[in-house]
Amino acid sequence: MDMQKILSSLILCLSLLHAYPQKKQGSAAQGHQSAQPAGNPVHTAGYRIKITMKPYHDSKIYLGYYYGKIKALADSANLDGSGTGFFTGKTALPGGIYFVVSPRREILFEVLLDRQQEFSIVADTAGLPNNVVFTGSSDNTLFQSYSRFTGKTGGEITASQHLLASASNRSDSAVLLEKIKRLNADIQQYRQNIIAKYPSSLLATLFHALKEPVVPPAPAGEKGRPDSLFAYHYFKAHYWDSISLTDDRLLRTPIFEPRLDKYFRDLVPPEPDSIEREADLMLLFSRTNPEMFKFLLVYFVQKYINPDYMGQDAIFVHLFEKYINTGQAPFFTDKYRKFVNDRAYSLMANLIGQPAADLPMVDSAGKPRTLYGIDAPFVVLCFWDPTCSHCKEIVPKVDSIFQAKWKQEGVKVYGVMVDGGHDAWLKFISDHNLKDWIHVYQTKEQEEEDTKAGRPGYKQLYDVYQTPLLYLLDKDKRIIAKKLSYQQIDEVIKLKLQHAKQN
Repeated sequence: MDMQKILSSLILCLSLLHAYPQKKQGSAAQGHQSAQPAGNPVHTAGYRIKITMKPYHDSKIYLGYYYGKIKALADSANLDGSGTGFFTGKTALPGGIYFVVSPRREILFEVLLDRQQEFSIVADTAGLPNNVVFTGSSDNTLFQSYSRFTGKTGGEITASQHLLASASNRSDSAVLLEKIKRLNADIQQYRQNIIAKYPSSLLATLFHALKEPVVPPAPAGEKGRPDSLFAYHYFKAHYWDSISLTDDRLLRTPIFEPRLDKYFRDLVPPEPDSIEREADLMLLFSRTNPEMFKFLLVYFVQKYINPDYMGQDAIFVHLFEKYINTGQAPFFTDKYRKFVNDRAYSLMANLIGQPAADLPMVDSAGKPRTLYGIDAPFVVLCFWDPTCSHCKEIVPKVDSIFQAKWKQEGVKVYGVMVDGGHDAWLKFISDHNLKDWIHVYQTKEQEEEDTKAGRPGYKQLYDVYQTPLLYLLDKDKRIIAKKLSYQQIDEVIKLKLQHAKQN
């Protein structure tokens, strides 16, 4: 089933609210003080949801939920001959957006779950989601009323937009634009009425979470000119105004994690220091809500343990040292904790800007050749395996650019055999005429000596889990770049040489 179809009218309708920005409202944290919508009393002993689902009978349906971008199943219900069954549990479900799933594992429609968890649902697949009837759930009754209103109004907006695309003159276009603007304003007003009347409802929280800051005109700066970065700084400073980082109901919606993604992708500078400050601040604000703290810490760890950009693994190391290694992640499984620990200790020794670990290796003639014994403005470290198919393709290309360009620039290549066997290594070097490299490997005796002494091996020190792997070091053996292609390494060398000439 197409993802656009399996999401209910909630996200579809709410997306219409962004067509025309409104004035900024108070934050969600400030507004969540009033009572729940009128309806059944709060049910805290567990949950009991009666569901009649046509045309299914004598079959099993499911109750699923969102957790960030993940969708998972929370419960199942056996439908009897009349298509009726129950989702029940002794412990109340966490608040959020849930969904009913068919016997074929297709999402049928969504359900809001908050403090009211004893109600009934009657639905027919022939007219979803509009024919779903909730009894005893004011949250879902409120949601349905809003959905019907926005469905009707959204249809009018869509029709007007189609007419606008084919309008023959400016007068007709102006009339249609005004109508679209008024219809959007009606949706906004409906939304504001819900927020004002039911500020602590889940629906109001979702409306808040979808808000984005409305940037005012930039004030005059020096010489009467507006600051060109005002809009960026204002938008970033107010991005989280309408979202409470202590409301874990947001975690069980498909809204919160994309907001996080956008913030760290588009608004936070990509330098590790900037990202670390932002992550620390969010984790600090979320501390009073263990579920939110857990979600954010796992989100940041997953995002930066294998980052998209070179150098951002320093963020993961920072998170490990400040939170995980200090006992603030008891929710990690033993298996995941070991994985995180191993990755952290592998990355600590090879962060960008740090001195590279020395490599007391032996060259192809059996003579000691340490990394720090090399005198060169740049050293390209190449970890490779003569039997690795990717190495067979890339290593000769590294040699080509070395022979054609890098050698004249004073660059030395320190090639470390990782696996493959001594004979295969020497044969590959000879067959491909890899001359003027410093070819080295670690002997079995050296490896055993490291193990007995409890010293980390070079694979851990350089995070060598795949080959080929390239590092670029400066004259002092500090790490300039790592895990880049040979073309990218060449670009970095070029920039460094240009910078040196300019200074």
